[in-house]
Amino acid sequence: MDKYLIVGLGNVGQKYDMTRHNTGFMVLDAFAKASNIVFDDRRYGFVAETSLKGRKIFLLKPTTFMNLSGNAVRYWLAKEKIDVERMLVVVDDLALPLGSLRLKASGSNAGHNGLGNIQSVLGTERYCRLRVGIGNDFPRGMQVEWVLGRYSDEEMKALAPAIDTACEMIRSFVLAGVDITMNQYNKKR
Repeated sequence: MDKYLIVGLGNVGQKYDMTRHNTGFMVLDAFAKASNIVFDDRRYGFVAETSLKGRKIFLLKPTTFMNLSGNAVRYWLAKEKIDVERMLVVVDDLALPLGSLRLKASGSNAGHNGLGNIQSVLGTERYCRLRVGIGNDFPRGMQVEWVLGRYSDEEMKALAPAIDTACEMIRSFVLAGVDITMNQYNKKR
């Protein structure tokens, strides 16, 4: 059975709930809810398992905090013997407008500390990532406050359809692969 690791980046703890930097966690929570599965507190993260047409999917929300996400990713890839090509990291992105989605097969970390740590620990940029736009409507020098700030109700209404689409993209990634999924979804938003 082919195995896939879907990683949502975020920070653990109530004070980070519904913050822009936890958008990866929010996408995985929505995927788990739609799949009727729950997360268990396991080594290095909250993990949920499901299957889709004969493929095993592991959802991982690292508990190592954003800037050390690579440790959790390395552990779960090794534990479940999953090839890095079958991993998708869901991450917030300042460079994209709120609710925009971009799937990439590889690339730089674009200054994102979570992606940077994963690349450093794994020693490669060649893994798939789904970037979820959080916008950048903040005054100069206020980036940290912005990414760690909570979404407003209005922003959540705008983000909700993107979270649903991100869940569709995860399913497509597992069933059809990254190239077909990029072709189908990257033009939409």
